[in-house]
Amino acid sequence: MRQPKIAVQLYTLREEMENDPKQTLRTVADLGFDGVEFAGYGGLSVEEMKETIDHLGLKAASSHVPLAVLKEDLVGAIKEQKILGSKYLVVPFLMEDGRSEEDYQALIAFLQEAGKTCKREGIRLCYHNHDFELDVLPTDGRQALTAIFDETNRDDVMTELDVYWLKKREEDPLEWVQRYKGRTPLVHLKDMTTDDEKFFAELGTGGVDIEAITKLAMTQPIEWWVIEQDVSRKSPLESIAISMKYLKQITK
Repeated sequence: MRQPKIAVQLYTLREEMENDPKQTLRTVADLGFDGVEFAGYGGLSVEEMKETIDHLGLKAASSHVPLAVLKEDLVGAIKEQKILGSKYLVVPFLMEDGRSEEDYQALIAFLQEAGKTCKREGIRLCYHNHDFELDVLPTDGRQALTAIFDETNRDDVMTELDVYWLKKREEDPLEWVQRYKGRTPLVHLKDMTTDDEKFFAELGTGGVDIEAITKLAMTQPIEWWVIEQDVSRKSPLESIAISMKYLKQITK
């Protein structure tokens, strides 16, 4: 199988996108990224964003859209993906007051129905994890993330596994990606410092075995590696440049 394309999650560059989205995207293209994963459009309309990425030769890998927005206007979110040329719509985060066992059961029901709607429209719905979904549900007895994927149809709800958050909870990212083989078109690649702080790190500078994870692309259909660094101690653009250089080196 061919190596996945490489995108940056634009949440990493949220301040840069707010200040000058077009120049930020130009820099992303100059760094050699194939595409971007959206977390908003930096004040541009979706049509302006499409025109901008087309001009720069970037693809829309996927879009993170808040759960509340999807519940309120799933049709509108799907329409925007079609304009952008994005095939993947991602639920990115659960608010702290929405993580009870009852909340997860409601989420599972929503994901299943929304996933069916997306699939009919040629879009695939994905769920992106943090660390809190690895808590065990009191009555269910399973980790919340396992319940989410066990209780939804693999053809309707796909994964966007975040290797940093898995590693932070002492889970094996390799095992999770292998477990959902064929259901994981997008993978968030992040590294983590090896000290007690377990802070976000540029790829290749921390303790996550990024190279071993990338080798899985030879055995399963991963479409996009998505570089994200939630917080950086360098400038975010410098951080993604370091991560991109390392990822290119190990995926030649």
